[in-house]
Amino acid sequence: MITVLVVEDTNSERELICDYLRQEGYTVVSASDGADGLEKFKKNNPSVVITDLVMPGMSGLEMCRAIKKAATTKVPVIACTSKNQDLDRLWGMKQGVDVYLTKPFTKEEILQAVRSLALGG
Repeated sequence: MITVLVVEDTNSERELICDYLRQEGYTVVSASDGADGLEKFKKNNPSVVITDLVMPGMSGLEMCRAIKKAATTKVPVIACTSKNQDLDRLWGMKQGVDVYLTKPFTKEEILQAVRSLALGG
């Protein structure tokens, strides 16, 4: 079973992403900020992480770097953010983001991003 950790500080967006994933049969764990996300990452050992980048406290990029250090195997990270400049995308990729989605997104874009990682399951 594929477990997806969704880290998003906006409740409505977090619930929307979680609903999309659950409808497709994924197991979903959610967190409301980077610190909570990192803690849940360590507890739940997800197959993939979907995170916002702009969050209070620990940003999505800080969490991404911490996840890459903490992970014993490669865990792909999907950024789902309003930061849509080329420089933002480039910087995200340098920090360990595997797929970069910009808001607003569609259900199909979220699901395609997860499918593109060929996680098996």
